[in-house]
Amino acid sequence: MRWELLMRYRLIEIVALWEGRLTTKHLCNSFGIARQQASKDINAYLRDIAPGNLVYDGKLKGYKPAACFTPKVTSGLADEYLHALASTKDFAHTFSQLDLGFAHTEMLTPPLRQVNPDILRALVQAARDGKKIDMGYVSLTSPDEESRIIAPHTLVCTPLRWHVRAYCEKNREFRDFVLSRFRGINGIEGDAEMTKEQDERWNTTIDIILVPDSRLTDYQKAIIAEDYNMQHGKRVFSVRSALVPYAVQALNLDLAKIEARPEAQQIMVANLDEVKRHAF
Repeated sequence: MRWELLMRYRLIEIVALWEGRLTTKHLCNSFGIARQQASKDINAYLRDIAPGNLVYDGKLKGYKPAACFTPKVTSGLADEYLHALASTKDFAHTFSQLDLGFAHTEMLTPPLRQVNPDILRALVQAARDGKKIDMGYVSLTSPDEESRIIAPHTLVCTPLRWHVRAYCEKNREFRDFVLSRFRGINGIEGDAEMTKEQDERWNTTIDIILVPDSRLTDYQKAIIAEDYNMQHGKRVFSVRSALVPYAVQALNLDLAKIEARPEAQQIMVANLDEVKRHAF
């Protein structure tokens, strides 16, 4: 199946399932196709992918999910629709016609950190080609820009920033470098001797085991367990060791202290000692 056709089929399922009304206009506006092509896509979806999944409703003037609707090219989970909304809101400044729930959705995003396009391109190419690169970098612990020879291997997106995971020649270890703090490109320094395969923390995965705060009542614990889709009173997140600090931050957890009010903390880390070893 062609990628662009799969994307249109996925939009058909997402809009129909979560918004309850699908029209050719959704496809026309989102993909820039003619109404005739959109109609063909819907008919092809019903014929080849999921016969009987949608029914036409004259009052709605569009298709709605049938009682027997079963997702075929999507997961059918709410997160899928919510992530689609977040993505389309994020793209809205460029693709203004994307048609997916804009009128009823608001997305709060943190302020973007400025990243120089030339620096990003240089890091991406060095990582792709397995090269070391000499970059100008500033940090909160050093008052002046300094040269850093690094071997980048992966760009990482956290809820608050982008950084690059790289081996640092100065510190002789793998570290995280914030993209917005690079100041210049001094040049390629040859092939990287230290690669992703040697990054032990990157290649080590640990489980963060979340449980409701033990100080909550049983009723409150049940609510928190439902919020986090816990099974048997816990939720397990598998995370690369190098990303544990950012996972903890995203979960709004402070491993060094306990909130005075359990209603404010809500969740705890069951394997706290193990997670602490990877978080600092």
